Amino acid sequence: MRLVAQERVAAPGETLHLFFSTLLDSFGPQGWWPARTRLEVILGAILTQNTTWRNATLALKGMKKAGLLHWPALRQVSVADLEFCIRSAGFYRQKARTIRGFVEWLERRHGGSLDSFLGLDTAEGRRQLLDLKGVGPETADAILLYAGRHAVFVSDAYTRRVLSRHRLLAETVDYEFAREFLHRHLPADQAMFNEFHALLVEVSKRYCHRQVARCEECPLRQFLPGVTAASQVPISVAIPRAESVAAGREGA
Repeated sequence: MRLVAQERVAAPGETLHLFFSTLLDSFGPQGWWPARTRLEVILGAILTQNTTWRNATLALKGMKKAGLLHWPALRQVSVADLEFCIRSAGFYRQKARTIRGFVEWLERRHGGSLDSFLGLDTAEGRRQLLDLKGVGPETADAILLYAGRHAVFVSDAYTRRVLSRHRLLAETVDYEFAREFLHRHLPADQAMFNEFHALLVEVSKRYCHRQVARCEECPLRQFLPGVTAASQVPISVAIPRAESVAAGREGA
């Protein structure tokens, strides 16, 4: 009987580690989150909702110019003045109310202490954040990871796009499904989650665009379905319709 050799299929955790090491070798450490203080991280996580980091940075600069990157001033500023400072971030009225809600909640629940809040266990800290109007799962996880150094993976649209095009996730999975997938297949390592998320954002911005995937130039091209082992060149650089390694949920 003739035996036919079958190509070994890597487990999801092994593949994710290969992605991480390849991107780190290609791009180097990303140094996220680009902020001086934990308060700036939290404000940045709110301001970058539904906009670019460039626009969020402009809003942070506006807050800095107004002296609002310090807790006493932020506690006292009016919503109208806050709106004026963050107009560049888009949805500035909503974001100003979210920031005001966070400030009032921290004062009421934790005596204004970030140490008290960020010292909570991860599940409780996330639960409290998600109770705040204007704070969704992605914003909550960004705050916990980058300000509190909790081991949570920010499974944002960039992350889901890369993983779906490599057929680790279905295109339709929602944030929570992707987060659970990453937590299941990676060690709970805050430093790795920090760096890996930043690297996935970087490869998305450079190559894995929403409308056009520049696969032939991407350092992850060798891991694409349909890549020949000898040439490591995609047979087709068209964006594939992803198939999940496990049943996915309909995206929110």
